Amino acid sequence: MSSFSEEQEALVVKSWGSMKKDAGEWGLKFFLKIFEIAPSAKKMFSFLKDSNVPLDQNPKLKIHAKSVLVMTCEAAVQLRKAGKVVVRDSTLKKIGATHFKYGVVDEHFEVTKYALLETIKEASQEMWSVEMKNAWGEAYDQLVSAIKTEMK
Repeated sequence: MSSFSEEQEALVVKSWGSMKKDAGEWGLKFFLKIFEIAPSAKKMFSFLKDSNVPLDQNPKLKIHAKSVLVMTCEAAVQLRKAGKVVVRDSTLKKIGATHFKYGVVDEHFEVTKYALLETIKEASQEMWSVEMKNAWGEAYDQLVSAIKTEMK
């Protein structure tokens, strides 16, 4: 596992700080971006299967999207301090099991990473830089690695 530098941590903390108060809105944008890139991903969410509610108005998607974004960002913020991904073991096991059950593969994680980075870029605007992109990319990769360890 590569180290997460103080500079990377500062970039992640700064950008997350600017997004946090609108986490619900950014979470929804993040998921809408995933579905725009990979429309078939909608089939992986049981709460979207029989719903006629437009995605951008779906209350279950809004709740899910916000919780995923908050967990991802909070894990990134704590990465350097802890030296590893900090998500409660029970939560990580549940996430791993769910991703395994729905057949999540590397390509899904790549689409999600791209959507996450694009969302953070949009949210952080003039703060955005190659260094910030790399910091978030590293944090995301470490979270995915922790999730994949629990995918069984």
